[in-house]
Amino acid sequence: MNHALRRAVIQVAALNLAYFFVEFAVARRIGSVSLFADSVDFLEDACVSFLVLFAIGWPLRRRATVGSLLAVLLLVPGLATAWMAWQKFQTPLPPAELPLSLAGLGALCVNLYCAYLLVRVRNVAGSLSRAAFLSARNDAFANLAIILAAGTTLFWPSAWPDLIVGLAIFALNLDAAHEVYMTSRHEAGHTG
Repeated sequence: MNHALRRAVIQVAALNLAYFFVEFAVARRIGSVSLFADSVDFLEDACVSFLVLFAIGWPLRRRATVGSLLAVLLLVPGLATAWMAWQKFQTPLPPAELPLSLAGLGALCVNLYCAYLLVRVRNVAGSLSRAAFLSARNDAFANLAIILAAGTTLFWPSAWPDLIVGLAIFALNLDAAHEVYMTSRHEAGHTG
């Protein structure tokens, strides 16, 4: 089953890395907190996938250690979101609705496909494969929220929908980091 996990993780890593560049460029151009946070999350997901790829064959104790590291990595997009949100509070301009919704829709398609690839192998390598699956799943929820924020901004021109979604992405990343950390601690407890 590790072969199936490797194949899925390679595809997920490539898709996440490619879409990072797309979403980051759009986020910078329109000044969107939620897209910025999501683009950083795409980069983080690519890194997580590469770490999973390298650590698949390692003993349980080493995988548990990498799982703890992945939990910390899941916090990075959240911290980037908090920083961008703070900057947006100082200049609360709404992002352009059409690029926001199109980038969010593209991200949703990428993340749903990644979640589909990972759902069958999410428990193969414990906290490692679980981290990859949770990242894709959480990102799909975040993308739906980004699309909703774009629709709301169309009818209510304000920076608030984008800010709220950005902060919700932060909360999702905190929850995923906690779950991956607890799984890795459980694995570590079973090796000694």
